[in-house]
Order: sequence, then structure tokens, then C-alpha cells
Amino acid sequence: MPARPTPRPPRLTPVRPANLAENEDRFFSAGRTYDGQRFTRTDFGATDLSSTDFLECELLAPTLHETELRGTRFRDSIVADSFAPVLKAARTSWRHVEIKSPRWGSAELFDSRWQSVRIDGGKLDFVNLRAAKITDMLISDCIIDELDLSGATVTRLALANCRIGTLDLRQATLADVDLRTTAFRTLNGIGSISGVIIDDYQLGLLAPLLAGHLGITVA
Repeated sequence: MPARPTPRPPRLTPVRPANLAENEDRFFSAGRTYDGQRFTRTDFGATDLSSTDFLECELLAPTLHETELRGTRFRDSIVADSFAPVLKAARTSWRHVEIKSPRWGSAELFDSRWQSVRIDGGKLDFVNLRAAKITDMLISDCIIDELDLSGATVTRLALANCRIGTLDLRQATLADVDLRTTAFRTLNGIGSISGVIIDDYQLGLLAPLLAGHLGITVA
């Protein structure tokens, strides 16, 4: 019996911002650069932060509800305990970032870019990652009602000990996407499942979908 191939895990870089200055701003605007700063329980509200750069920053328990983050870039930063019933973050860029225990409702993250990112814990209702480019991401111990990766290009993504209601992979391009310890109720896009790693139990659950996709009748 041939040996099973070993999936390539995400390549993650530890994030350790140091010597941070406490940010005490009361007003924020688009297009600024924040470098080496800590934001503690900052309520960004409906502020326009589009095209803003957060470089080597810590955002601790920020409120990002309705904050305009389109085109914002996060680099070498930590975002912990963030709260956003509506997260407006299309075309954002996340590189060497740790996101801890987020509480997001509708997260609009389409056309975004992710490299060496870890999301640990938290509750996410709807995560829209359509047409995103994801390289080296680990999502662990997270509850996600709907994860939409349709049209995304994904390389080395591991979903570890997560619970997902609906996983949408339609027209996605996938390589080394590890789902083995994650439970999901519904999977859309069975025709795009190439590049996904599953276990024997998950294969049994997907068998009817695979048979239907291939035109196989099980009698």
C-alpha cells in the first residue's frame, strides 16, 4: 500500500512587536501610518481608516464595527479580542499577523491578501473571502457559521479543531488545504475540492456529493 502524502503545513512567523508606545489619539483618519504603537480598547467606530498602515502594532480589544478598512495594511501586528458586528475590510492586506479571539458578524474581506497569518479562537458569523489570496494561514479552535472561499487562491491553509456551518469552495484554487480536524455541515463547490486534505470519516460524509458530481448512481 503506497504511503499517504504528507501535507505541507502553513509556514508561520512568530509575531512579537516590542517597545510599543501607547496610542492616545482621540481622532483617526484615512491613509495614516501607525508604527510600533499599542491601541488598548480603542473604539474606532465608523471612522474611515482606509489605506491606513499598522506596522508592528498591537490592537487590544478594539471595536471595529462599521470602521472603513478598505485597503488597510496590517504588518507584524497582533489584533486581540476585536469586536465588529460588521467588519468592512475589503482589499485589506495581512502579513505576519496574529488575530486572537475575534468576534465578527459579517466580515467583508473579499479581494484581501493574507500571508503568514494565525487566527486563534473566536466566533465568526459570515466570513467573505471571495477572490482572496491566502498563503500560509492557520485557523484554530474557531466557530464559523459560513466561510466563503469562492474564487480564492489558497496555499497552505490549515483549519484545526474548527466548527464550520457552510464551507464554500466554488471556483477556488487550492493547494495543501487541511480540513482533517474540522467539522462542517455543508460544503459547496465539490468540483473545486482538488488540493484539500480530509480524513476517512470526512470522505464518507462527502461521498454522496462526490457521487453526484461525477454522475455516479449508488444503488
